Amino acid sequence: MDATAPAAGPAKASTIASTVPGPDTPSLLTLGPRGRPRAAVVIAHGGKSQSTARDSNLRTPALRMLPFLLDLARSGRRLGLASVQLRYRLVGYNDGDPVRDVEWALDRVAERYDVPICLLGHSMGARAALRAAGHPAVVSVVALAPWCPPAEPVAQLAGRTVAIAHGVRDRITDPGRSLELARRAHPVAARLARFELRGTGHTMLQRLPAWQSFARRLTLGTLGIRPLDDQLAAAFALPADQAVRISG
Repeated sequence: MDATAPAAGPAKASTIASTVPGPDTPSLLTLGPRGRPRAAVVIAHGGKSQSTARDSNLRTPALRMLPFLLDLARSGRRLGLASVQLRYRLVGYNDGDPVRDVEWALDRVAERYDVPICLLGHSMGARAALRAAGHPAVVSVVALAPWCPPAEPVAQLAGRTVAIAHGVRDRITDPGRSLELARRAHPVAARLARFELRGTGHTMLQRLPAWQSFARRLTLGTLGIRPLDDQLAAAFALPADQAVRISG
């Protein structure tokens, strides 16, 4: 399906041609809305800190996010949600490769649908999503187990709704680092809440339904596809010191 094709009709998987130069090209797997598009979610999976290997939709980090893609499409397509998963050019973060790929994806989705976009990322993809949040089409970011090195920028989160979830058993990305970022970002973002999920770690295999529910409710709620439920609305309304450490 071409990137400029009409968005109406049943959901179809599509690969959108790339314009990002490099040894490989990114692509998008798109499950379109039924009827008029109202909003979109772009999903960014994990990767490695350094690698020039070509990415693939069959790698474990990409497969890990497919249930989130399908869950969001089932929940939102009849309400006008386009659900999109990005496949990067390269496996590694390197000097910011996935950030450029996410920005490319945002341009393509914005051109196709012209709707508000939520970025949903896991691990390296969450870091890339947070970094790319300054794109004018982005209204919210949902960061799952984000990789947050020290001194990550937060200015690009101004005016955005930001939700972070980190498993307390995570040994791959440090929950303490996402806490530090949340504390710095809270005064900048339009609203921010960070959740500490008990009994689960980086892969999200433990308590997967809880991770999926978190992603679904926040994506649909922050995009206005469905009302934000009372529990999440209350979390965003908490004082900063409580909003960054919500037990879940």
